[in-house]
Amino acid sequence: MINVGVLGATGAVGQRFVQLLAQHPWFNLTALTASDRSAGKRYGEVVNWRLDVPFPKSVADIRIRNTDVKSLKDVDLVFSALPAEVAAEVETACADAGLGVCSNASSHRMDPLVPLVVPEVNPDHLGLIDAQRDAGRDGFIVTNPNCSTIVMCLSLAPLRQFAFKDIRVATMQAISGAGFQGVAAMGIYDNVIPFIGSEEQKMETETLKILGRLEGGGVSPAPLKVSASCHRVPVIDGHTMAVWIDIREPVEKVRDAFRKFVPPISGLPTQPEHSLLYLEDQDRPQPRLDRNRGNGMTVSVGRVREGIRYVTMGHNTIRGAAGASVLNAELIHTRKYL
Repeated sequence: MINVGVLGATGAVGQRFVQLLAQHPWFNLTALTASDRSAGKRYGEVVNWRLDVPFPKSVADIRIRNTDVKSLKDVDLVFSALPAEVAAEVETACADAGLGVCSNASSHRMDPLVPLVVPEVNPDHLGLIDAQRDAGRDGFIVTNPNCSTIVMCLSLAPLRQFAFKDIRVATMQAISGAGFQGVAAMGIYDNVIPFIGSEEQKMETETLKILGRLEGGGVSPAPLKVSASCHRVPVIDGHTMAVWIDIREPVEKVRDAFRKFVPPISGLPTQPEHSLLYLEDQDRPQPRLDRNRGNGMTVSVGRVREGIRYVTMGHNTIRGAAGASVLNAELIHTRKYL
């Protein structure tokens, strides 16, 4: 068993990490960090558990630690749910001290030496860990993409066999993506908010790195253009998006690509039976009906039409956040980086 910790364990994504790691077959959850006002208290006393799953009693008595390297000497790997403004310094310090860092924060995603990984799309990008170590770092940082970017990129994986250069996407994003305090109730009820700060930029830049080519100790961005329009809607969990892509192949050939997709990796504990699932019904996917497929790790695709146009959806705090980092860590472990 590998001893692991969660940085920022009391927030929305931090709680998802705790849920996924509490009974993990490979990782032993021993360290939880939060703000200074929580340090020293038991996790069960501090956390306001807001997930739609039972509170994992096995972690109730774990004492909250300060979020610094000194408090993490007994772990080998940390999962970061820290805000970006805090994550940059803390994650760097952890990696320089020899820890592995699997981060959900945006701070290091576009760092040339840090892999931005979706295991079913670009597992080879983990080779950048070697580049980090060649540069003198004892540990490493591996990031997962923005929650919307993950869903879209996984839906693009079966389509890489076709020629395309232009992707357009309109998202309908759940309120949980903004954290527990992120959207005021009177602002989102009976409403759609047509702007989410920095979200469009993340989708437009991160996608190019994920679909890019690993070469010469770095990633050459994919020669694509991504245009995104991101919107917050009154859905609790599950980001839905409509995608337009300039593929000229017949629509049935594209549907078959979705149906027959086989990921390049398999056998990881958090990986679902279907990483990507094509739904034949005209009115699917829907967040309420499909977000929990594969324990929240399956991305669903439907409404593939001439154009090529389709709809895709995934659980934003599981597949789009904590679950993505845990899956990355499992892949890292199988590649002998831990």
